[in-house]
Amino acid sequence: MSGRTRLALCAAAATLMASCALLPLVSPATWIVQAVLMLAVQSAVGAVARRVPLARPLTVAAQALATLMMLTLVFARQQAFAGLIPGPQTFLHLAELLREGADDVGRYAIPAPQTDGIRLMLVGGVLVVGLIVDTLAVTFRSAAPAGLPLLAVYSVAAGLSDDGTGWWWFLVAAAGYLVLLLAEGRDRLSQWGRVFAGAPRAGDVETGGATAPARTGRRIGALALGIALVAPLALPAMQGGLLGAAGTGVGQGSGDGGTISAVNPLVSLRDSLNVDEDRTVITLRTDTSDTSDLYLRIVSLDDFDGTTWKPSQRHIVNVPDPLPAPLGLDGGVKRREVTTTISAADSYAQDWLPMPYPPSSVRVKGSWRYEPVGMTLVGDHKQTTRGLTYEVRSLQVRPTAEQLATAPKPPAALRREYTKVPKSLPADVASTARRVTEGAASPYDQAVELQDWFALDGGFQYDTRVEAGSGPRAISRFLKDKRGFCVHFSFAMAAMARTLGIPARVAVGFAPGTAQPDGSVAVGLKDAHAWPELYFEGVGWTRFEPTPTRGTVPSYTRQDTPSTGLPEQSSPSQEASTVPSAAPSVNQSCPPEMRRLQECGAPTEQALPAESGGGPRWYAVVGWTLGGLLVAALPLTPMLWRRRMRTVRLGAHGRGEADAVPHILAVWQELGDTAWDFGIPPDESQTPRKAAVRIIRLGRLDEVAAASAHRLADAVEQVLYAPRPCPVAGLAEDVRRVAGGLRGTASRRTRLRAALAPRSTVRVVWAASARWNAFRSRAGARVAAARTALRGRSGQQGSGDEAEASG
Repeated sequence: MSGRTRLALCAAAATLMASCALLPLVSPATWIVQAVLMLAVQSAVGAVARRVPLARPLTVAAQALATLMMLTLVFARQQAFAGLIPGPQTFLHLAELLREGADDVGRYAIPAPQTDGIRLMLVGGVLVVGLIVDTLAVTFRSAAPAGLPLLAVYSVAAGLSDDGTGWWWFLVAAAGYLVLLLAEGRDRLSQWGRVFAGAPRAGDVETGGATAPARTGRRIGALALGIALVAPLALPAMQGGLLGAAGTGVGQGSGDGGTISAVNPLVSLRDSLNVDEDRTVITLRTDTSDTSDLYLRIVSLDDFDGTTWKPSQRHIVNVPDPLPAPLGLDGGVKRREVTTTISAADSYAQDWLPMPYPPSSVRVKGSWRYEPVGMTLVGDHKQTTRGLTYEVRSLQVRPTAEQLATAPKPPAALRREYTKVPKSLPADVASTARRVTEGAASPYDQAVELQDWFALDGGFQYDTRVEAGSGPRAISRFLKDKRGFCVHFSFAMAAMARTLGIPARVAVGFAPGTAQPDGSVAVGLKDAHAWPELYFEGVGWTRFEPTPTRGTVPSYTRQDTPSTGLPEQSSPSQEASTVPSAAPSVNQSCPPEMRRLQECGAPTEQALPAESGGGPRWYAVVGWTLGGLLVAALPLTPMLWRRRMRTVRLGAHGRGEADAVPHILAVWQELGDTAWDFGIPPDESQTPRKAAVRIIRLGRLDEVAAASAHRLADAVEQVLYAPRPCPVAGLAEDVRRVAGGLRGTASRRTRLRAALAPRSTVRVVWAASARWNAFRSRAGARVAAARTALRGRSGQQGSGDEAEASG
């Protein structure tokens, strides 16, 4: 194995070892297998290009082309020519996948699901880093700066993970980098590390300094590891990128009185509801006359572990303006936009911003970040609501019972995430849900049956003095005792809805407050509330109210509400006219996750074949990639073969008398083939001197090139006729000077043909024909010998039989 091949393997290994730091970010981590295969192909292309050899820029271009073709095959084969050759639609599709991946990174908690967008970001990122490392360390023989892209991979993983990537992943990446440094080669490593190496040792002198590179590499590695492990202690920690395990900025405020904790509302909600004095904590003014539906939502709890509900750890971003349209809401659902000005009391210090749901824009001072999945704002750098006044524009969504009853199935990814229940959930929770909803015709009917069972028909009593309870059997005890407050009702209904296959989560915030004479609405501590939200396609996350005597029952769940939605006809038409700007139709503004799951309706059905394949098998990826590279390389095969032959013939041979003859003859053949490529066919009947004169005359060579041709002819004659041929120096340069002279006098068309389709490549066909004829001759001789042997044996056997018979 050559030094460059070994270095290329080390570069690929270092890239993969650094990329292992990304494994905890996505589940399942099967993308790494795809990255390994594609990185192997990328490295192989580089090795072949350097073997030819190609110029350094052409080597990098060949690897980049191979990388693009592999990404096209895996992620955009339906938008490419023959499923492999990228075109304009390919780049548009890849850009769209990257955008969706960026959205998914901000939407999902760690570990995030392996969506197509995230997989493209991971695999493509590894390939880009691999290309950079291979280019620096192998193509340009500079392994030291190749550590920068490897460090970038680890830094990305550390910045996105919950509490920083584990130190063991850093050690894995550092080990790969050290292997790369040691493999770069003795000379360059010794020069780069001389300042660390110190004085040579006696053993090094005896062995020619063979141990110096290893010793230097160890010293460099120890120094780099020491700096990397100690430096972070002096640097500020990375804050604000992700919610921590307890939810960064989530919890009780430091002001007087209780606040609602988004992580553990079980205790804080009960304490708020049981205060002796119902102190006002929020005052609001709104431009809608109907405030019965004006719930102030703080945070959504979507992670159910069987013991409690809590918010998932999710990525937070800067607050966009306007906020994105809510997930799942299409243009057929009636809604209007309202503006609400909210003022928080000085005693109310909440880390999450209470807002009506779904918000469409927020004007707030201070340091706030946006959590896209729950559409909530969380304070950054100890920012709270204390004494804050802000304005929220939100949508009052008014679906009809018919729209909810006929809602299609939710996207598969959303259904998987929001219908998960732990194995520890008692079986009687699911069985009770099935019994209560027996006979329901749709998920909406099931949801209404659950709500009415808790609020009206099930005999439940609202009691804030009941302990919140914990443990996997808390819901079972509540269903048996039938006493509790909003936490019990919302938690139980959401869990039961999930057992029925209805996506569900729990919202925590405030129920509608009390209207004041001055037109404002006062929200007190006793208005603290929790309620379930169930997802219906076309409407999005929809509020239900199972807690008796608390809040307001949504109009779309009232059994006496006509399905035609007549109560909504009193809404002024001009209010509805403002809707399109806030929530465009599904066909025009389908969310990225819906397009990815092919749930966007008729306008995107044409794209279904492009997404329905689920991706090719791994062996198909490798096979198609190698086949595509072979097809792309076929037109370049003559050029690559000639470059390879020229490199072999003009290599560093002929230094001694033993190899003088083959070297000089190979150089002479290269001269003849070069002239043939420029339109001067060989004439085997002429002597070397006459052949050189012919090349000079037909090629119109200048004096310098002509002198080189004569020296080559003299060297060949010396080899052919001298009793002891001697090596001649500078013959390779003579051939290059003759080639330069031929190129200078040839036309552009001749030069292009000599480079791309050299005539001398016909020697490959001649050689193949000669080998085939030789093979046929050997095979024929062996067959004839076998037949002769068989005839001889049969003749001997016949003679023996005759002798036995006569005896």
